[in-house]
Amino acid sequence: MRQPEQRAEGAGPFLTRLTWQPPGGGTAVWDSRLARRRGLITVHPPGAAAARHAGADDTAVARLRRLNAIAATAFVLGGALFAAGAAVAQFGSGDATTCASLYFAGGLCFNTGGGASLLQVINAPRHVPGAEGALVTQRWRWWSHEPARADWLSTFILFAGTLVFAVNLLASFLQGLTVQQINRLIWAPDMIGCVLFLISGHLALVEICHGRPRLLPRRLGWWIVAVNQLGSVLFMVSALAAYTRPVTGSLINADIANWGTLTGALCFSAGGLLQFFERP
Repeated sequence: MRQPEQRAEGAGPFLTRLTWQPPGGGTAVWDSRLARRRGLITVHPPGAAAARHAGADDTAVARLRRLNAIAATAFVLGGALFAAGAAVAQFGSGDATTCASLYFAGGLCFNTGGGASLLQVINAPRHVPGAEGALVTQRWRWWSHEPARADWLSTFILFAGTLVFAVNLLASFLQGLTVQQINRLIWAPDMIGCVLFLISGHLALVEICHGRPRLLPRRLGWWIVAVNQLGSVLFMVSALAAYTRPVTGSLINADIANWGTLTGALCFSAGGLLQFFERP
């Protein structure tokens, strides 16, 4: 029997969009981000003038809405707390404990947002290539291992980055550290976390752009990914400026470090606000 035609899109090993002809005729299009964030698949029935969206069942929709709300709220609060910590460092009393406390609280929110984002990918409804255009709801899972999926790898690396940041944030409470200890316990985890955030953001761009970098200003998801990636770039700028010189014991540039953190954090808050609207 002749197999239905399929057209796969993505980059490297990552499949981010699949178009096929269902047995009943017409066309079905599975888009990775649309399916996992909004629980939708695009179907063009035979003879129809336009395509339509077919939604997942109520169980999947409820999961997606709940996890999206948790992640969005966590990133809004986390970004706001990080921005507040940077503002205190730049404009306030400069009390190290106050800044560390604000950053740590923000870090816990980022942990929550990263974990909820990963769970949303793990429990997103799945498509069945070659079948009718529909999404299938699977049983709830707390973990999966799917590194060949751009969305899974992106959110897993994001979550790992938030955990690495937690090491940095906890070490910030320590007092009496030498310059070498500061760079090893605080600065190095900060740099690693920033690199992981950048990699995660790049994979998110691969997913939504289907492998080829481009501007998609009409897609809300693209704006969310772009704003978050800008935040990651600003966090990296901040981390580079926060290196403590062994000779002088001072930061490379405290102003850039604070402003990079503040503006980067506001980007994540903005991305979280936009995420509230990218739901089923």
